Amino acid sequence: MAEIDKPAFRKPDPKKVAPKGERKANRRGAARLAAVQALYQMDIGGAGINETFAEFESFWIGNEVEGEQYLPAEAAFFRDIVAGVVRDQKQIDPLIDDLLSKGWPLARIDAILRAVMRAGAYELEHRKDIPARVVVSEYVDVAHAFVEKDETGMVNAVLDQIARRFREDEFTR
Repeated sequence: MAEIDKPAFRKPDPKKVAPKGERKANRRGAARLAAVQALYQMDIGGAGINETFAEFESFWIGNEVEGEQYLPAEAAFFRDIVAGVVRDQKQIDPLIDDLLSKGWPLARIDAILRAVMRAGAYELEHRKDIPARVVVSEYVDVAHAFVEKDETGMVNAVLDQIARRFREDEFTR
């Protein structure tokens, strides 16, 4: 059996990632971060989903990577997000593209931000068990671990519009 290499992923800035305890919500936050990194890796490296699952579950989730200890993540939640984005990407991308400023199609957006918005859009449409405002906030936090505040504003704006499209009832109460 061939040895699996460590995944090449974009490492979050440790100064931007707030330490969290072991609550279920934190395990989901860690799963979101891992899902975004997995989607990023698949986008830039062309890795397949099964290979990506194996790499992340073996080397990243709950392990020490380059001197940083990463929290354990809810594996089923991680898999759901990644598999859902891969399955629905042909519907997700045009949705995001329509919400971005004209002249800045999704293809021109940094790969890590594409991954954040794709994961957030998937979760907003399919994970009705999690409040929309929580989903948007969590993905803005994930984006903040990688990029500057101006870019997290774009993530917030796009995901807020998607949330209102799929979960209008949560905003009219």
